[in-house]
Amino acid sequence: MNHATDTRLLAALGAGNSSTRLQAALAAGTQADPGLADALVARCAVEPDFFVRDMLTWALTRLPAELTVPKLVAELASGRAQARSQALHTLSKIGDRAAWPALTRSLLHDADEEVARSAWRAAVVLAPPGEHAELAVELARQLGRGDRAVQLSLSRALVALGDAAEAALQPGLAGADPGVRAHARATQRLLADPDAGFDLAVDEAKRIVALGPERAGSTAC
Repeated sequence: MNHATDTRLLAALGAGNSSTRLQAALAAGTQADPGLADALVARCAVEPDFFVRDMLTWALTRLPAELTVPKLVAELASGRAQARSQALHTLSKIGDRAAWPALTRSLLHDADEEVARSAWRAAVVLAPPGEHAELAVELARQLGRGDRAVQLSLSRALVALGDAAEAALQPGLAGADPGVRAHARATQRLLADPDAGFDLAVDEAKRIVALGPERAGSTAC
């Protein structure tokens, strides 16, 4: 790619029109020029359009992991939540376990829910099998957090860890907080039946928590 084309593409990545930015991200991914890596990572941190961000991630997956992973890992320390979230999302798509040590407890418990959700998804992809039990415990400490979307993300991450999640759910199931108990029980149901609907699992779990297992069973149809 010559310098003039490079300059035009970089300008298009920051254009006011989202369609122009989307086409620029597509072109960057198609060309897969390593020289664009810094610009793509930087744009991920500020791009407001979801579809453009997704295309930027795709463009980064087209570049060598040894080039992109260190740049994305550096973004995890950014003070900008979107930079952390999008870097985590992109690392999960690249799937290079060299990034695993960078997924700290701080990121898994990030105050920004989008960052935390991205960290959960990335951790499930990047954690070596030997780390699954400890990761499940760390995730289970956040049972009951957030709204339906956040809780569904956490449940999906735990379910993806399979058997490692079962033991990690036990403290939540026995805990004093009814919201935590309901979320733990709903996750346990999804673990047993991944095709079960999350909303139905939550509703049933809340009923059991409210009535107790014996009474809930006696009132079932």
